[in-house]
Amino acid sequence: MRLTVLAISLTLLMSCNRATDVGTPIDVKTAVDWTMTTADGVPVTLSQAVSEQPVILLFWATWCPYCKALMPHLQSIRLEHGENVKVLAIHFRDDKGDPVAFIRDAGYDFTLLPNGEDVARLYEVWGTPGVMIVDHDMKIRFNLITLPQRDLPGGGSRGSQAAYLAPYWAAEIRKTLGVVLGERSE
Repeated sequence: MRLTVLAISLTLLMSCNRATDVGTPIDVKTAVDWTMTTADGVPVTLSQAVSEQPVILLFWATWCPYCKALMPHLQSIRLEHGENVKVLAIHFRDDKGDPVAFIRDAGYDFTLLPNGEDVARLYEVWGTPGVMIVDHDMKIRFNLITLPQRDLPGGGSRGSQAAYLAPYWAAEIRKTLGVVLGERSE
């Protein structure tokens, strides 16, 4: 009974958030504010970060093949936009990996926020990767879960499926980010 109610609730929640246009939620939700501490002990507050530039929230784990495929794209997006965009890499659902070494060894300049389980729960992110774009008004302008499903080529490993999906996700992130950044410059 509880699982049925949960399944119905999740279905309703997801249908309410479905995109009318790719990457554009029907009702833009206000992001919940939070403060987390980086691996270096520096506090990061979402409202402060978005007051400076739009933020890409990446909910990820070191074991996630989809995260591994998407992260280079996010790095290129970050580099394209320089200081106009920040990536907050919220690490969660991973008790064996070393997120500090992973980010360092890959050369990503994301702000790493370990121990992100509570923030993931706030945003109802249950799987990886979770990606959102939060604008300067604390509005969630992109949520990966709202993107239409893509048909995957038959067979293949999760790694090959991830390699197929990551460029699509990155293109939609770029599209939404272009709109958000264009609004800010007006």
